[in-house]
Amino acid sequence: MMPSYAAHGATDVGRKRVNNEDAFAIRPGDGLYVVADGMGGHSSGEVAAQLAVGTILGFFKDTTLGEESTWPYAYDENLSFAANKLVTAIATANDQIQAYASGHPESRGMGTTVVAVLIADDKATLSHVGDSRAYLFRDGKLQLLTMDHSWVGEQIRHGYLTEAEAVNHPFRNVITKALGTREQAQADVTELKLLPGDRLLLCSDGLNSMITDEIIGAAMARNEDLEATCQHLIEKANEGGGDDNITVVLIERTA
Repeated sequence: MMPSYAAHGATDVGRKRVNNEDAFAIRPGDGLYVVADGMGGHSSGEVAAQLAVGTILGFFKDTTLGEESTWPYAYDENLSFAANKLVTAIATANDQIQAYASGHPESRGMGTTVVAVLIADDKATLSHVGDSRAYLFRDGKLQLLTMDHSWVGEQIRHGYLTEAEAVNHPFRNVITKALGTREQAQADVTELKLLPGDRLLLCSDGLNSMITDEIIGAAMARNEDLEATCQHLIEKANEGGGDDNITVVLIERTA
């Protein structure tokens, strides 16, 4: 029997922001799910996030691209076809954001983080740039699948900061990699097998910067339906301060 999936997404402006510069997409027909968190003044962050999501979705409409095709970027033989396609879609989004900024001087410096997952059968291919995250909830346990491309994230990985110290660090919002800010923004890739009952959570940092992974795990462990879980997570982030826009996408392997 082929695996089956359900998904739900939600976004909230939070309690401190006027505009929502997050964007997300759920495309079950392509097995594609995306969250982007934009940055930049004059609504440029909102534009960057929407450009990233739209470009990635548009890239997957091209059904003619195969392993033997001419790729816009070098094909990485060390990655699967799905991973190559997802990484190339994200690189294309990077180009589109830079092209937009070059034609709109008021948008210079615009950028966005992105986390995306491509699901085919029981395999999930995950790719991200920036500090938007992906988690796996399996057998009552929450596991972080991504590595933040941020200053505090790097300090934690090198042992210079603890998780607790990073929460209120003055550089906690400094992103070290994002779409639109460099000529090439190489995305990280993770691939994993999904089991029945697994849930994947994609989120902007407006969620995990406001609540701990323990609170996120407890919300997931309530075993409510996807919509209720998304809303509960957003409520918890707002209760934690709601300093930023909050976006969550949940995907569950139902069988």
